[in-house]
Amino acid sequence: MIISVNRATGLAALFGASGVLLGAFGAHALKPQLADYGTAPLWQTAVFYQLVHALALFVAGGWRSLQGKPLRFLDAVTGCWTLGIAGFSGSLYLLALRGPRWLGPVTPFGGLAFLAGWLLVLAGVWRKSSD
Repeated sequence: MIISVNRATGLAALFGASGVLLGAFGAHALKPQLADYGTAPLWQTAVFYQLVHALALFVAGGWRSLQGKPLRFLDAVTGCWTLGIAGFSGSLYLLALRGPRWLGPVTPFGGLAFLAGWLLVLAGVWRKSSD
């Protein structure tokens, strides 16, 4: 999934704001329920990875603007991180609320999307440094 990095800043804002809201919601409104289920750590992990990658998306958008030209690998990076947030954090949120157990195998695919995005950053930087 390729998403224009021009949209990365908007995605970063969306994921950042929703991550803060979900973190607060989990710490306050859902605290008793998550404690009863024993899933508060799942919720916290989902929020952490969402916020880290929201910040990474923001940096990717800034990186592209500083370059003043398209960096195609950042389009793929943005897509990977967006899929990662949806797959990894999204599945953990639902699992923390006792969502369907079939979501368990979705989580690692979201994690792989995060990893793919970071490896694409590494490859892009490596390639730029050898030019």
